[in-house]
Amino acid sequence: MSYQHLNAHERYCIAHMRMSKHSIGQIASTLNRARSTISRELRRNKGPVSPYWYDWAQQYADERKKIPRHEKRKSHQPLYDLVMQNIRKGLSPELLSGRLKREQRSDKMRVSPETIYQWLFADAQTGGDAYLSLPRHHKRRRKQRRSERRRLFEGRVSISLRPKIVTDKRRFGDWESDTMEGGKSKGGLATHVERKSRYLVAGKLVDKRSATFMNVSSSLFKYFPSKLLQTFTVDNGSEFAQFKILEQSTKSKVYFADPYSPWQRGLNENTNGLLRRFFPKGCNFHQIGDDTIRQAVEKLNHRPRKCLNFRTPYEVLFKTKTVALGT
Repeated sequence: MSYQHLNAHERYCIAHMRMSKHSIGQIASTLNRARSTISRELRRNKGPVSPYWYDWAQQYADERKKIPRHEKRKSHQPLYDLVMQNIRKGLSPELLSGRLKREQRSDKMRVSPETIYQWLFADAQTGGDAYLSLPRHHKRRRKQRRSERRRLFEGRVSISLRPKIVTDKRRFGDWESDTMEGGKSKGGLATHVERKSRYLVAGKLVDKRSATFMNVSSSLFKYFPSKLLQTFTVDNGSEFAQFKILEQSTKSKVYFADPYSPWQRGLNENTNGLLRRFFPKGCNFHQIGDDTIRQAVEKLNHRPRKCLNFRTPYEVLFKTKTVALGT
């Protein structure tokens, strides 16, 4: 049975039984409550004159309910400092919450994702900049927009014909691919994410031509073993018009998602969103070096993921031990 707060009738009984010199154990037994519940109630809601009276206790309890839980949690300074420190390092609220739950034994050092978001939103309202460390730099939640219509290519194979083993993520070597664009005529990135481990591979594009995308992608996978190159799932963007080049260079199979169905490649869409924190919309990739791109990719590959039980893609792919968060 889940815990329920004491009500006004129970506080009335506690007050009168306490005046009659009943023990905490007797009160708890009468109300079918835990001794700790009665003890905590007497300690927290005692009045200004007598040790405890139901009118005052109910008033104090009602006032306490008005205080948001995230404000109560924020009063624990070690937790707040640890959260803000790791948020600024790039962890999302959800990942940080899961990581703390995995590592911290004390409930005082655990916090929900929603509470972290509320801290960041409150910080933004007072002129703080902690929200800029969020993956998409939003001060508040926004609805996703529909993707634009894409034309279909001759010889494309639909995602409906993709092997079930790819959908179930039961092996390594199945990738989702896309382009992350910079500003107009400012290049972009070819991004590929391995479905099981969430491992990211990315390379710079000097233009949006399909041949450029395929040549860059082929070079990225040049030294990958064949067992890690099984399939690629892509959208219907013009950069995949020459998908046969990728199939030939990697000896793999390319499958196309359905139009208006970005969720069929949700992993790659999400990863591109994470990359935006390093390369905002409109940035000029012609002025960004390969080392800068490599460092951003490494950071994401060492970023905990909830779907990986809060391990990192690197830890999963290379089967290494989890590294504790820095304090």
